[in-house]
Amino acid sequence: MSIKSYRLLSIFLILLGLFLGCFVYPRPLNKGVDFLNQKFNWNIPHLPEKPFQLGLDLKGGVELLYRADLSKIEKSDWREAMDGLKEVIENRINIFGVREAEIETIATSEGYRLSVKIPGIKDPEAAVREIGKTPYLEFKEERTKEERERIIKENIKEVSEDLDVDILCFNKDFILGFIYQFGQDPCYKSTKLTGRFLKRAQLAFNQNTGQPVVNLEFNKEGAKIFEELTQKNVGKILAIYIDNVLISAPRVQEKITGGRAQITGKFTVQEAKELANNLNAGALPVPIELISQKTVGATLGMLSLQKSLKAGIIGFLAVIVFLIVFYRFSGFLASLALFIYVAIVLFLFKTIPVTLTLAGIGGFILSIGMAVDANILIFARMKEEKKQEKMFLEVVKEGFSRAWPSIRDSNLTTLLIALILFTIGSSFVKGFATTLSIGILVSMFSAIFVTRSFLLSFANTRLEKLKRIW
Repeated sequence: MSIKSYRLLSIFLILLGLFLGCFVYPRPLNKGVDFLNQKFNWNIPHLPEKPFQLGLDLKGGVELLYRADLSKIEKSDWREAMDGLKEVIENRINIFGVREAEIETIATSEGYRLSVKIPGIKDPEAAVREIGKTPYLEFKEERTKEERERIIKENIKEVSEDLDVDILCFNKDFILGFIYQFGQDPCYKSTKLTGRFLKRAQLAFNQNTGQPVVNLEFNKEGAKIFEELTQKNVGKILAIYIDNVLISAPRVQEKITGGRAQITGKFTVQEAKELANNLNAGALPVPIELISQKTVGATLGMLSLQKSLKAGIIGFLAVIVFLIVFYRFSGFLASLALFIYVAIVLFLFKTIPVTLTLAGIGGFILSIGMAVDANILIFARMKEEKKQEKMFLEVVKEGFSRAWPSIRDSNLTTLLIALILFTIGSSFVKGFATTLSIGILVSMFSAIFVTRSFLLSFANTRLEKLKRIW
């Protein structure tokens, strides 16, 4: 790339930094826009003033408490089922670990409950919508006729002697009402095959009727259970339930291998698509019932946020003073690159969006230190090259190329640690790992690309010859 290209690139990077800075903090620009609109009767639009998302510790949010129905699971498997439930809900909320939700299981005398705390939402109904509908999918096998009659007669005292249970068991409304009123299914009994074994769900269309259906594919364990169920129930009905509602009751013609099934019913295309999406988003291993919802206050509050930001700003300015004092004009250019780095990272935090807690802010500030560290390695290497009386252009290129292995290795090891924290840590630790990872990736771009472009844009100029400023 030519020196002229580096100069044009440097101008572009400065303009990009200014634009992103205005997006991050648009209030001064919007005030200027208001002044121009009033003075010249223009209609210049504002930049959107989108606030940062703050975590529970800084802003508060809502808490949802769910009761888990573990009645159909062996007591020895309760803990495993609750861990699976927690993972599904957490995956729906903590996408990339940026929502900072707190999810925990609570053991009670009645069983288990799930507490879900979501930051930045004051309306509990909005929080319920945020989690979304997570359908409970299960396959049930047919009860014997004697068993059906016994259950119905035990619960419904006034029943006709010539009751045809087979006809009743094809009435979906009867089954749903019976389950709701008496707490058990009179026609079909639960099996081990539930949504916890689902690998994927996909919208499809019946080749004969053209009706929308949902194709299911189970994981390895689920495929084995499904094969055993179909082998055991050849000639019988294997009913498909979603949220205790009978959706489809196909009769098994033969043993089915491969772990594939199909949900048919009177779906519209949109209903089948939503069902497939909800199942893919996380079929619950156990049914849950929302029993309470309330707002929760910030544990640390705005005062802690203001103190942390003040400390961060003071530290940032101290770093800039250090760079300029020790590395002079090179330090000034590195400081300019650092401002662009901050603008890019904060822009990403707003647009992803990343929910910021004090831990997350700490990760961001730590990544600033990594960015400065890379510049110091580069400038130290450049000093060594200047001692050999090399040309400025060669000094810059050699300084960056020889410092790169150290920068690469130090940042990759930090990213590896961040990945481990993200994989096995709690939601707050994941937030720290996320902000740290984003900051490190952008800092490598800032040090290697932005600072390098700034330095090379001064090659073959009068400033190059003023060795005291470098």
